[in-house]
Amino acid sequence: MTIFAVDSDAKALEKLTGIVSRLGIDGEVRAFHSSLEALAAARETVVDAALLEVSLPELDGLNLGLYLKEMHPMVNLIFVTKDRQKCYDALAMHASGYVLKPAGADQLRREFDDLRHPAAQQGRKRVFAQTFGNFEMFVDDRPVEFKYNRTKELVALLVNNRGAQTSNGEIIGSLWEDDGDPDRKTSYLSNLRQDLQNTFKKLQITDIIVKQRGSLGIAVNRIECDLYDWLEKKKNSKYHYLGDYMNQYSWAEYVHAELDDLSYALEDE
Repeated sequence: MTIFAVDSDAKALEKLTGIVSRLGIDGEVRAFHSSLEALAAARETVVDAALLEVSLPELDGLNLGLYLKEMHPMVNLIFVTKDRQKCYDALAMHASGYVLKPAGADQLRREFDDLRHPAAQQGRKRVFAQTFGNFEMFVDDRPVEFKYNRTKELVALLVNNRGAQTSNGEIIGSLWEDDGDPDRKTSYLSNLRQDLQNTFKKLQITDIIVKQRGSLGIAVNRIECDLYDWLEKKKNSKYHYLGDYMNQYSWAEYVHAELDDLSYALEDE
């Protein structure tokens, strides 16, 4: 679980992060004095919960919360503030909690015990990416259906790249190679990205995609994947590589060869 704590008051922030650390929550607490720094960091990692002061310079806590919800719809927003006047605004944006300073351990414990989106705290992974054999993505054990077949291939490419940010140019080069007009492919990619966004928003899994300007990446800690599990655990994995990998896609041949070499090495051990 990744928890952001944002407060421009250094002493208040230190006290807050100290209390959260002592609660024994399984995860990482990241502290930010600047709302803009927190926002930049949120573009590169999945945020499960955010403890926000309302009164922040540059970008206030309520607006920061709105941006975080846009990027990570399942984020649990908990406002920890001296401002008594913004409680209704926080409720209107469906925040998980609103705690008045000085916040104590008991108050924060209650908030974490009653999160609006508890699945994020429990670490339950609704998404499974199957890469051995043909690629398929499942949500709650049901295959995901996209408007365009290429959207599914785009997701497969991101899974194949194991969390690395993949630029629009790299995506176009893999999905279309040298086929067709570059301007048309750029326009088509925009349609695919919109299809991906719409589909994942409907399924409430937009937090498995990490977006940066001109690139996309998969949040590897948000999904279950046979490839990732096998690479990590090898012979102890519950998944078994049998020589087939993303059979639908020619661009997967390089990783396919890599997996073959690794499989042969494991057999020799």
